[in-house]
Amino acid sequence: MAMNASEIESLIKAALPDAVVRIEDLRGDGDHYAAHIVSGAFKGKSRVQQHQMVYRALKGRMGGELHALALQTTVPDDA
Repeated sequence: MAMNASEIESLIKAALPDAVVRIEDLRGDGDHYAAHIVSGAFKGKSRVQQHQMVYRALKGRMGGELHALALQTTVPDDA
């Protein structure tokens, strides 16, 4: 079962309300995505911790409903 991009974005924004999220469907199959996420909540966190925050936001769907998600996380310039 695949997820749509808007559902992924909604889950991330629910967990990281200030996040600016851009989702790209890499294959057009609704199963392989890339996500670029900018959030002040990432400030002071390692890249691994940032990615763990995103995976937690997906509430266990990673590896099940969502097969692959390439993550790029950054802190806003003003954070």
